[in-house]
Amino acid sequence: MKKVFQLEDLDCANCAAKMERAIAKIDGVDSVSISFMAQRMAIEADEARFDEIMERVAKACKKVEPDCRIVR
Repeated sequence: MKKVFQLEDLDCANCAAKMERAIAKIDGVDSVSISFMAQRMAIEADEARFDEIMERVAKACKKVEPDCRIVR
């Protein structure tokens, strides 16, 4: 399943790259792309576990950029 989410308060391109690398390591994530300029994240992950994976994605984002929010 592929979905696109809006990101709020993503402050720098370096943080976006760090978040992308951290999310890519999560089990069940097939691909992820974060655009700092568009403030968007496209993620493709296992459909059966998508909600569980998104919880882990949110935690990974908070570690890199505590103010960043994923808008569903």
